[in-house]
Amino acid sequence: MKPIEIKRLLEEHLQEGHWMTSYDKDAEKLRIVDKTIDKGVTISLPPLTEKFKEDKEGALQQVVHDVREALTAMTRTVQLTGNESNIYPVLRAPSFPTETDEGETLVYEEHTAESRIYYAYDHGKTYTLINESMLEKEGVRFESVKEAARFNIRSLPQKLSQDEVAGNTFYFLNTNDGYDASRILDERLLQKMASEVEGTLTVAIPHQDVLIFGDIINERGYDVLAQMVFQFFSEGRVPITALPFIYEEGDLEPIFILAQKKPQDGKQ
Repeated sequence: MKPIEIKRLLEEHLQEGHWMTSYDKDAEKLRIVDKTIDKGVTISLPPLTEKFKEDKEGALQQVVHDVREALTAMTRTVQLTGNESNIYPVLRAPSFPTETDEGETLVYEEHTAESRIYYAYDHGKTYTLINESMLEKEGVRFESVKEAARFNIRSLPQKLSQDEVAGNTFYFLNTNDGYDASRILDERLLQKMASEVEGTLTVAIPHQDVLIFGDIINERGYDVLAQMVFQFFSEGRVPITALPFIYEEGDLEPIFILAQKKPQDGKQ
């Protein structure tokens, strides 16, 4: 489907008396604003074309659900003090905005050249990204937010499924709780995996809702890894990076994989 067709379809299904839509034709972006709070969300339509082509109804339901949840979350009060257990880290691509559409500066820190860490207040079914105004309002230090988020991510379930291809074993963490990729920040989990693999440990965060470990023992494993990560990246609702990492001595190094060939040094 063309972006303009998706735009019309979304407008038909986002009819609320207190919502207003506007369309940036040049950027092909649709914005939905809740007039009662003067806040809203902006949807870039070109990345959705393939998803709507493959599964029109499924993609439509997902986008409408996400918009409703996001706008609902904006009406909720965020109280950080006393609710530290609701604070979690979320991974995003470096191209992700550092400000909200309303001009509020989000709190974040760099993770790797391919990823960035933002911080979120969990509401249950959705979350609100924490901005500097929230910290200033309550006098909360950014370090306190980071400490709470790192502690909470370690408390989440870490059930892994696995698959073996050409002698290489791949492990998948996919709970769809919004923080699957964020578990890459759990150093204890990474160290545990590093101690159990027979070959080289690779880690991938193609999109928000999956974390992939690879126990790579031969050249074929790198080819499979590259294809797998790219597929997840292209299908994810919140893509992060199509580049996997090698985990070695506490460091994550992005790797570029050429078809049918293992990288010479395994590093960028």
